[in-house]
Amino acid sequence: FVWFEIGRTELLRQAGLPYAQVESEGIYLPVVAASCSYHAPARYDDLLDVRATLRDMTAARATFEYRIERRADGALLAAGSTTHAAVDATGRPRRLPESLRRLLV
Repeated sequence: FVWFEIGRTELLRQAGLPYAQVESEGIYLPVVAASCSYHAPARYDDLLDVRATLRDMTAARATFEYRIERRADGALLAAGSTTHAAVDATGRPRRLPESLRRLLV
């Protein structure tokens, strides 16, 4: 799941909206559901590719899918998803910021 977080963070950064900027707007995206299927182990010093994509977005939730592959042979090591709810600093539900919705759609 740590690799999923790294992939999601980079996806947002490459879309032009670093997660720190989302938080600076008072929106937080805690994980409310997560799944992972492990297919093969990563070994020490393997170079890995983490692919994150947006699967679905509603007014207040976003679901991302992930694939972790070994760079040397393209073997699928793990695949999964996380669903995030948009909340404010007090934990109350909020709509996803329009800036995030525009960049990820």
